[in-house]
Amino acid sequence: MSSTPYEIRQTVGTISENAKGWKKELNLISWNGREPKYDLRSWSPDHERMGKGVTLTAEELRQLRELLNGMDL
Repeated sequence: MSSTPYEIRQTVGTISENAKGWKKELNLISWNGREPKYDLRSWSPDHERMGKGVTLTAEELRQLRELLNGMDL
């Protein structure tokens, strides 16, 4: 388990799941009791273990959306 206290306030959605059940999720998380931020990372099925990820403010997430909308995928 992480030594950093966290609280998942909202699960926005799951992007993928691997064969071991770990899910790459976008969540709204409060780290260390601070204001919640959007967080994209892999989680074990019980949410006790996590992989490396990226944490974004709402403004950063909006900017990322703009960048992705501009891409030809």
